Formats: sequence, C-alpha cells, structure tokens
Amino acid sequence: MPLPYRHLTSVLLRREGDLFLFDCGEGTQVSLKRLNLKWKKIDAIFISHTHADHVTGLPGILMLSAQVDRTEPLYIYGPPKIAEYIESSRRVLDMYINYPIVVKEITAPCVVHQGPDFYIRAFPLQHTKTCVGYTLEEMDRPGEFNLEKARALGIPMGPLFGKLQKGQEITLEDGRTVSPSDVMGEKRSGRKFSFVTDTQYIPSIAKEVQGSDLLICEGMFADDCADQAKEKKHMTSRQAATIARDSNSSRMAMIHYSPRYTDRDLDLLLKQAQEVYPKAELTRDRMIFDIPYVD
Repeated sequence: MPLPYRHLTSVLLRREGDLFLFDCGEGTQVSLKRLNLKWKKIDAIFISHTHADHVTGLPGILMLSAQVDRTEPLYIYGPPKIAEYIESSRRVLDMYINYPIVVKEITAPCVVHQGPDFYIRAFPLQHTKTCVGYTLEEMDRPGEFNLEKARALGIPMGPLFGKLQKGQEITLEDGRTVSPSDVMGEKRSGRKFSFVTDTQYIPSIAKEVQGSDLLICEGMFADDCADQAKEKKHMTSRQAATIARDSNSSRMAMIHYSPRYTDRDLDLLLKQAQEVYPKAELTRDRMIFDIPYVD
C-alpha cells in the first residue's frame, strides 16, 4: 500500500534522450513532477503485471500526456490483460487521447522494444498472476579512435575520420585502403539495466539479469517472514541479494518493501541483504542512480 513517504512501484530510466517507465503505481505522477522530469515525453512503458499497485498510476499518465502536442506513439508492454485494462480505463474515464497508443502483450520471453544500439527484453517471473521482468541492454560500442595511428597512416582530418569511427572502410587519394581496425581500439561494452519485482525466488532470474550494471529488485520481506514470502510468491531481501551475487551485477538496489516495515525497519532488510551481497542498497522515493560506462 502507498505510505505517506513511500509511493508505489515505479522506475523511470533515462537513456540518450529516451525515457522508459517501468511499472506505474499510485503516486508515480507526484514523483515525476517533483523531480521536474519531462515525463510527457515518455517513449515506452513496461508493466510487470496487472496487480493494482503496479498500474493504478497509468490512467493519469495517459491523460496528462494528452495535454501537450504529441505525435509520437506511446508504446505500452505488459502481460495479458494489460490491453483490456487500458481500453476499459479509456472507455470508462472517457479519456481524451490525441496521440497513438500501441499496446503489445507479452506471452513468451522475447525482445519487446529496441533501437539502433539497444534492446529491451522480457523474461518470465513467478507470481500469483502472470508477471515479467525486463532488461535493457546496450550493444557493444566502437573502440576508441587512435588519432596518432590515423596521422601516421596519412589520413587527413575531417569526414574520413567519421567514416572510420562508424565502422566504414575508406580509400585514400593514393589508392590505399584503410579499415576501421587499423585505427580503432577494441570494442567497448555497453550498459545493462534490469528490473525485477513481484516474484518468488527462482535461480533462473540470475541468468536473465547476468552482468547488470544496475539491478532494481524487490526485497519485500526479512528472513523471519520467509514462509509468508513463499506463500505470496515474493522474495526476501536475502534472496534478492542472492540474485545480485549470482548474476555478478555491479549494483543492486531493492524496491517494493512490505508496508509492515517502517523506514527505520528497512535497515533490517538492508543488513540481511548485505550479508550476501555487500553492495546492496535501499531505494527511496525520487532516488537517482547514475549508470556510467565501465570504461
């Protein structure tokens, strides 16, 4: 349930000008407004499952997005019934929508959204109803351009530099051919973001989120509620930490705490998680994480 200083689940990811929203619980609009984010430019929304605490903020987002001149479609992804929820909300609330809404339901693990240098993939979780997790993974980036090598090869500064950096072979005025590998270093890895919530612990999750630079993962209960977590198909903070450890994630921040824990009690969840994964963190409303490149 939403608490005075703890809204329901939602994460906004900003990447190279794109805005991706993961879940949209009650209070999402409030946090977006307080952070002064350009949330009306959200490109796509990814819903884990259709329990109320993860979707009740969605109708408001859809209506407020119609208050600006928007021509780009808004993509919404989620498990079965997300299309029915959106359509019934639009009908009952008599929404004025002046932009295309494209809803795609996920029935199997797959790439659901992609751009020229990244993709977002959905994978199955185990909850009391169909639920999915998501990862955003960037493609490898080109290596660094070696200016000294380029000069040594007699390549004039200008457009030819750009072609080589884009992976294109060039031909010099004297007929020599220069390949990108002649002046470019080794490829550099991209970044990976993962979002996992509302699931019981299953070892396969670690494989799905392997190598995440930032893993946002539910850590709903402490150890003494492990039986309750299993019954409700949720995880303890220790189990969330196990996923982070086994996936070699660089950073893991927990989300979706049981309302039984006050803000002071959350330290218990953190302590138990850090016994398994020392770098575990707690998320708070409007908390901001940078996800830098490794290099």
